[in-house]
Amino acid sequence: MKYRSVFDIIGPVMVGPSSSHTAGAARIGLMAGKLFGETPAVIHITFYGSFADTYRGHGTDVAIIGGVLGYDTFDDRIPQSIDIAKSKGIKIHFETSEALTDHPNTARVHLTNGVEEFELVGISIGGGTIEITELNGVPLRLSGGGPALVVLHHDRFGAIAAVTSILADYEINIGHMEVSRHEKGKQALMAIEIDDRITAEVLEEIDRLPQVERAVMMGE
Repeated sequence: MKYRSVFDIIGPVMVGPSSSHTAGAARIGLMAGKLFGETPAVIHITFYGSFADTYRGHGTDVAIIGGVLGYDTFDDRIPQSIDIAKSKGIKIHFETSEALTDHPNTARVHLTNGVEEFELVGISIGGGTIEITELNGVPLRLSGGGPALVVLHHDRFGAIAAVTSILADYEINIGHMEVSRHEKGKQALMAIEIDDRITAEVLEEIDRLPQVERAVMMGE
C-alpha cells in the first residue's frame, strides 16, 4: 500500500488506544451508519481475526458503535457510545467468528430498523484507513486510501450516467469505478474512487436524483 502522508502511518486525530483497532473500527461503523441513513433499532457486529481476540481491550466495540451513531474518530463520546446507544433503545449484539478472512482486522456490521436491513463488511488496514469489501452481500474492493463516492441506487436505465454526468459537470475525475447489483431491477451499488473530495452541494445534487437511494463520501 502507498501512503500519501505521515498521517496515514501514525493515524488520525482520535480517541485511542489504536489507530487500526479503534480509529479504523470507528470509520467502518461511520460508513455503515451513513449508508443505512437512519438510527437502527438493532446493531449486530461480528468480529474476525485480531478484532475478535482484542476488541474489548482495544476499544473496537465502543469505536464501531460510536461510528454507527455518527461519531468520528476524534469524538469524545466514543468511550460511552454503547451506553448512549442503549439509552436510545438500540439493541446491540457482539459476536466473534473463527472464519478465515482476507485481513485479520475485519468486522461485519448488520443494521436493521425492524423493516429495512443493511450489512457492510470492512477491514482496518492501519493508520485509521479502511477498505469496504462487501455491501449488502455484494463483494467489492473499495480502498479507503483516497476519496470515494458510494451510491446505493435503484437498478434503472440511466442511473450510472446521471451520477457520472454530475461529476463531469463539476470537473471531478474518476480514478476507479465498480458497479454491481444483486438482481435486475433491484438495489444496485456504485463505488466511485475520485481524485478529490466533492462538496456537500455536489453530494446533495447526486442524492436528489430519482434513481438514488443514498450517496455518501468516504476517505480523505
